[in-house]
Amino acid sequence: MKVYGDLRSGNCLKVKYVAEKLGISYEWQEVDVLSCITRSTAFLELNPAGQIPAVDFGDGHVLAQSNAIMRYLARNSSLIPTDPWQAAKMDEWLFWEQYSHEPPIAVVRFLRTFKNMPMADIDTRLIAKGNAALDMMDTHLGKNMWFTGSAISLADIALYAYTQFADEGGFHLEKYPHVVTWLGRVPESL
Repeated sequence: MKVYGDLRSGNCLKVKYVAEKLGISYEWQEVDVLSCITRSTAFLELNPAGQIPAVDFGDGHVLAQSNAIMRYLARNSSLIPTDPWQAAKMDEWLFWEQYSHEPPIAVVRFLRTFKNMPMADIDTRLIAKGNAALDMMDTHLGKNMWFTGSAISLADIALYAYTQFADEGGFHLEKYPHVVTWLGRVPESL
């Protein structure tokens, strides 16, 4: 299995974390997403969407989209709850992460860290959405150790991947004490 990814990308780190947690061997192919290599003919043949992560299983199968890759790698593992309701709740968090969490948290981090954009030039609505996502996470984690069930799941890994870098985007994590505690707990379970 060859993983095409950039170690600066939370979406790529999700795949790395799951593979390592489950003891799945892989080869990491570092792809600098800022270099536009994902728009090359060779890469587009691998993944027509021109995105990372992408995983080549070496048997003619290639899978893209971080949460789809995680779900595939983690099938029949403890990272996916066996209870159907808990599994559905995990999926709910995975969809929420890609729609409501990753866009503001990752984009603001990218603009600040990789484009050196001053906070004053970033759309305030994007910052507000990021804070709202962190607030929702903090509220949930105030009542629960994990996002789904009584142990780490793919929901935690997905949300951890970019939340761990939220401060690089100028988000003040000290406002979210339950998130901070959870951020300390996740690596111990990976």
